[in-house]
Amino acid sequence: MITLEPGRISALSSRVRRIVAPNPSVMTGPGTNTYLVGTREIAVIDPGPDEPAHIDAILAAGAGRIRWVLVTHTHEDHSPAAARLAQETGAELRGAPAPADDPYQDHSFRPDVAFGCEPLLATGEFRLRAIHTPGHVANHYCVLLEDEGMLMTGDHIMNGSTVVIIPPSGDMHDYLESLRRLRELPLASLAPGHGELMPGPVAVIDGIVEHRLQRERKVARVLAQRGGTLDALVLAAYDDVPSSIHLMARYSLWAHLLKLEREGRASEQDGVWSAR
Repeated sequence: MITLEPGRISALSSRVRRIVAPNPSVMTGPGTNTYLVGTREIAVIDPGPDEPAHIDAILAAGAGRIRWVLVTHTHEDHSPAAARLAQETGAELRGAPAPADDPYQDHSFRPDVAFGCEPLLATGEFRLRAIHTPGHVANHYCVLLEDEGMLMTGDHIMNGSTVVIIPPSGDMHDYLESLRRLRELPLASLAPGHGELMPGPVAVIDGIVEHRLQRERKVARVLAQRGGTLDALVLAAYDDVPSSIHLMARYSLWAHLLKLEREGRASEQDGVWSAR
C-alpha cells in the first residue's frame, strides 16, 4: 500500500484523485481515504477527520474549485472535516444526518441536501449517484461515479479488513442485502474508505457475502452447542481471530445473533442467547 501515505495525492483516473488522512489505526488501516472528483468543479467525498493538515491538503488540491462535499456516513473518521471545508469554500454539504440514538456518530454533520431527497449530483464532467447501503450503520450511502463505474464504498466495503457491524444502527441482515443490491450494478471498481482501489467488484462482493455467511454458520453451530452471553459466545465463535479484537468482534457477533433472531433461529432472554 505504498500509495496510501498521509497527504499524498494519487490519481486514480482522469476524474478522480485520492488523499489519505493522517489517522492510521487498527480500525482505519492506513487512514481514511478522501476522494476528489472532477477538474473544473470538484466534489469531495468523505473529507475525513477534523485534522488541520488533512483539511489543508484537500483545500490545496481543490485549488478554489471545491463546490460539493459528500459524506458516505457520519462516523468520526469520515465526516467531521466537512464543516470546515464548507466554511472555507462555501461548498454544499450532501449526505444523511446521524441517527439520534447512535452515540458513535458525528452529530455535528448537517447536510444542506439529503441523499434521500436528491441522490444524483450531475455536472458537465461527471454524475455521482448516492446509493443507500444500510448495514454498517443505518445512514450509510455508497457513491457511484456513473461515468466510470467506480463506487466509493465508505465503510460498506473496505480493503484488507472486515467491516464491523454495530447494532442497533448497524444491521447484519441489511448489510448483506445491501451487498447483494450493489452486485447488480454496472461496477468496474471499488474505491473504499480505507485501503487501495479494488478491481473485480463482483468477486469482491461475493467473497464478503460468503465470509459473512461462513461466520453466521459458525455462530449458529456454537449457539446450538452451548448458548450463552455475548462475552461467552465470542470466545468460541471468534476463536480464529486475535483476542485483542474480540471487543469489536463482539459487536458483529451481536449483529449475527440479531439476524438469526429475526429469522426465528435464535432467541435471547436476560442477556443469554440460545438456538431455536
